[in-house]
Amino acid sequence: MILMEDTVELFCDENQWAACPFADHRITRSPGPPDCAGFARAGVGSRAITRFFRYPETSIMDLSWLTERIALGGGIWNTDNMDELVRMGFTHIINMQIEFDDRPLAQGLDVTVLHNPTDDDFQPKPVQLFQRGVDFALKALDEEGGKLYVHCAAGVHRAPMMALAILRVLGWQLEDAKELIQKRRWVVDWADVYVESVEQFVAAYGAASTHKAE
Repeated sequence: MILMEDTVELFCDENQWAACPFADHRITRSPGPPDCAGFARAGVGSRAITRFFRYPETSIMDLSWLTERIALGGGIWNTDNMDELVRMGFTHIINMQIEFDDRPLAQGLDVTVLHNPTDDDFQPKPVQLFQRGVDFALKALDEEGGKLYVHCAAGVHRAPMMALAILRVLGWQLEDAKELIQKRRWVVDWADVYVESVEQFVAAYGAASTHKAE
């Protein structure tokens, strides 16, 4: 289920409300106000959090927007899902799955897929894995209107790891990037070894960039 970019998170103390932009795919759907598709509510002490959201009835994908042009999520698996991504305007896809190759699903469609496979084995990942993904992502984002979807099977470990590397190269600080990804997709589980692998890549990337500038 895709939640759109206009999703908002509403914080309430009794009847006092304030809204801020948010996107979260882990929502228990129930009837909501007329202008919303539904809402989920949880309380901590006297403070309740109510999250209203909108979604198109035809949406079938599981993704979360990180920025206006980068989304993160789970596997595509079939042509219906690939068609939906193309209808949404995605021009580039990074698939981190070792167990499934999306490229046959994209044949004949106006979308470019990078198959960048890695196992979700909680082992250190090589710099080359991130380099391929980052190069592809930067090229996608350099294109006018380019939109990037980064995914693995469930959008929990491998895709967030790759998205983290992309945000880091785009100038985000580590903790800020992790916080953004976690807020936008609460199911993300940060494995220390994957974060460390990202930072090793970022260090190598920065050293290479400095060397080229000299």
